[in-house]
Amino acid sequence: MSRLLAELSGPATARLLGPDSVLVVPTGAMEHHGPHLPLSTDALIAESVATAAVEEAAAHGLDVWQLPTLTYTKSDEHSWASGTVWVSASTLLATLVDIGRSVATTPARRLVFLNGHGGNTAMLGVALREIRRLHGLLTFSMPAGVQVAGAGGADEPDEHGLGIHAGYGETSLVLHLRPDLVDMSQARRSVPEHIAALTHLGFNGTTAQFGWLSNDFGPDGVIGDPTGASAEAGKVLFDASIRRAVDVLTEIAAFTHDAPR
Repeated sequence: MSRLLAELSGPATARLLGPDSVLVVPTGAMEHHGPHLPLSTDALIAESVATAAVEEAAAHGLDVWQLPTLTYTKSDEHSWASGTVWVSASTLLATLVDIGRSVATTPARRLVFLNGHGGNTAMLGVALREIRRLHGLLTFSMPAGVQVAGAGGADEPDEHGLGIHAGYGETSLVLHLRPDLVDMSQARRSVPEHIAALTHLGFNGTTAQFGWLSNDFGPDGVIGDPTGASAEAGKVLFDASIRRAVDVLTEIAAFTHDAPR
């Protein structure tokens, strides 16, 4: 049986879904990813991981279903670049909450956003509570692909922990998933190494963060080094992404706010 909810009829959703059903919405973006990657990179990774993870989780007995990918999201950090199609923070928040409202009309009570774009993270955090408060669903968000910065090993560049956009990990994933969409002849290093030397300021998990646009660090809008990326490294990351997603979905399926008695 297909686990794609959009392939079911309306009456079938009412029959097949129940309060323990987990509905997964991949969230990506349509945004500039340098001259070497497609605009669809984030949506491609999120949807690919979601499809594989939902199928594997269902094979292990989880009542899990996949909704269509949300692609037009908050990508204003790349608004300077041709081809980026983005919505405002208020539009994305309203859209996420409306998706929750719609899911609440089904018997399902667990909604997961599997996110492939960092620019969506803040709005997803707000949306989880809004949907919970307004529509009573159990709400969750989780990252899509496992992406690591190149650490300078024999087969990878050293991104100094700053490979956050169109760099080694992301390029490797797309090389694995859709090598026909990657032009490695256009891949160039753009690592803001001066930031790596700072103690408190940075991108992810640092004490303090800063507002930025992707072309603040170079005209290509790349933050990282894609030059050492490979399909082989991408397969390792993709397989790890699926394993992590299945593990998270397993916990989500069993999650309750109530402490065990």
